[in-house]
Amino acid sequence: MSKERIVIVGASHGGHQAILELLSRYTDVDITLFEAGDFISFMSCGMELYLENSVTDVNDVRNFSAADFPQPNVHILDQHEVTSINADAKTVTVTDHATGKTADQPYDKLILSSGVTPKSLPVPGTDLANVFLMRGKDWALKIKEKLADPAVKHMTIIGAGYIGIEAAEASRKAGKDVTLLDVIDRPLGTYLDAEMTDILARKLTAEGIHLQMNAKITAYVGDQAVSAVKTTTGEIPSDVVIQAAGVQPNTAWLQGTVDLDDRGWIKVDNYLRTNLPDVYAIGDATLAYSIPAQKKVPIALATVARREARYVVQHLFEKQPAVPFRGLVGSSALSVFDEHFAESGLNSFTAQRAGVTVAKDFFQTTLRPKYVPSDKGNPEVSVQLFFNPTTHVLLGGAVLSTYDITAQGNVIALAVQQGLRLEDLAEADFFFQPGFDRQWSLLNLAVQHALGEEPFTA
Repeated sequence: MSKERIVIVGASHGGHQAILELLSRYTDVDITLFEAGDFISFMSCGMELYLENSVTDVNDVRNFSAADFPQPNVHILDQHEVTSINADAKTVTVTDHATGKTADQPYDKLILSSGVTPKSLPVPGTDLANVFLMRGKDWALKIKEKLADPAVKHMTIIGAGYIGIEAAEASRKAGKDVTLLDVIDRPLGTYLDAEMTDILARKLTAEGIHLQMNAKITAYVGDQAVSAVKTTTGEIPSDVVIQAAGVQPNTAWLQGTVDLDDRGWIKVDNYLRTNLPDVYAIGDATLAYSIPAQKKVPIALATVARREARYVVQHLFEKQPAVPFRGLVGSSALSVFDEHFAESGLNSFTAQRAGVTVAKDFFQTTLRPKYVPSDKGNPEVSVQLFFNPTTHVLLGGAVLSTYDITAQGNVIALAVQQGLRLEDLAEADFFFQPGFDRQWSLLNLAVQHALGEEPFTA
């Protein structure tokens, strides 16, 4: 009996997890993964660690290599770009960039995990030398070289999201003069509400990063190499510019074949199937079902891609999957120098964008009992909660402190996923030990505050 031919497009988190799941669940499959780039599975989310010399080697900042899968039924090919799908013949057209040859590869099941590409601003000067993007191994090497170059003094970062913050912090730690620009009014403003971004903006400023929010960039200027970033209010001297201004789905090659929305995200049904038979889509290029928003939205996270891959492979050979994909919460975390935060689910910005009405509450307290001084390990902690104003079902939240309490974000994520109410969390049974927390744990206290209860002060 011939083996089922599984073709996977893209070697990042979704592609990697798909191989793991296929090998774990089936013995009669032949797996071929195509990756357009020349380096398998570079983890851009680990780039800051590389730039700050916190990893062994740039070649180790990856999920896997072809050598990790020696099984004879697994074929992992880099520099192989899938350029089209012929659904009637059930083949994909693949170009081998090493040889220039093009061939058709048959499939029985096709899993698209094509991911996203970084955006370059639509302004003059993006082709100047030393205008970089913050994604992939090649860009990591270029940025690392500039951070080590004493002739590079002024670094300008475009975009104050996660990637921009990481680039700014790494640049500042390398001793550079750093300016961080964004068109929005607050750094990390799409991830956190103002109560928390105000804390982080003060931290960035205290660490010597120049913030210019509400900035409108009109050009990168320079003679061959960039020398300044031009905005509507002036020019910022720049030896290097790092663009971290968002991403776009890598789906132009699918137009006219696979159904996309008006921004290029792949549309999938409740079983992660595209409009083509036996063609599935997972990961950053898709619209993922958000449990708190109760609609499909872009959620570009490794955790999302892996959960989608797990679901698709579990149900890959069912004519009609027994259950639909449940959906995701969407959770992430970041350190901003010595401030650490984690966020999960909706916030004011994402709720408004999704058309969801939320109530919110902001709570600050100390991590441990009040009798422990702050200089003895009792820092201030902040919690933001978002919930349905009628039912009190938790829809999102965030935690922030100089102490690493980011694991509390996982509690929020689980509560949102399970549809818990504030009342459920108000008396949830968490441990107490004064070396770690309070008699009522942090999230107990936060939801009690949101419910308007008398404050617990011990």
